[in-house]
Amino acid sequence: MGESGSSNKKDAANAVKLAALRLFSERGVDGVTVREIADLAGHKNHGSVAYYFGSKEALVRAIVEDGAKIIDERRVAMLDELEAGGRKPTVREVIDAIIYPSVDVMGEGDEDCYLRLTQILHLTHQELFESAVANRYNAGYQRCLALLRELMPPMPRELASQRLVFVGTYIAQILAARLTALADKSRPHTIWPSDRTLRHLSKTAAAIAMAPVEEA
Repeated sequence: MGESGSSNKKDAANAVKLAALRLFSERGVDGVTVREIADLAGHKNHGSVAYYFGSKEALVRAIVEDGAKIIDERRVAMLDELEAGGRKPTVREVIDAIIYPSVDVMGEGDEDCYLRLTQILHLTHQELFESAVANRYNAGYQRCLALLRELMPPMPRELASQRLVFVGTYIAQILAARLTALADKSRPHTIWPSDRTLRHLSKTAAAIAMAPVEEA
């Protein structure tokens, strides 16, 4: 196959992934058929999912891997820029490096289909999601955690680990609440779409990280 043919095949496979991403984020993996994916992708051949990916599960894995890789690359690049010249990032900057790379992953604008899909998979197909990522594409997140450990107030390692779980869970839950609100098209939202919301999320997550430690 020539370069043009290979490029066309890649474009066709990407069209299938984007169509599936939008449908999965709206109705869940189990609520979408391969025929619907092919139709939205503009493919007359309804076997295109099987042709390019083998199965719907393999298609889900490919989408999850693509998004996780994009997030990790963004996060690593953001940290590299922050640490250029040996400068140590602030807590807020590290928290920003956790939050912002995971927003608008595939360029969907306020739809944020990828985050909605991961939210759904955590609830309905957690094992599939975790096996797709399998501790890959998390170099940036691990760097963020290591930096936060250095910046947080002195405390026992076990307590620091617990606090990092609090920070990560808090960020994930607020982003999930934001997605739920934005998915509701029945009424306008004045707060959630604003970048001010993400800045407020960053500020409050930083407050959790830096909260005083109770004396034993």
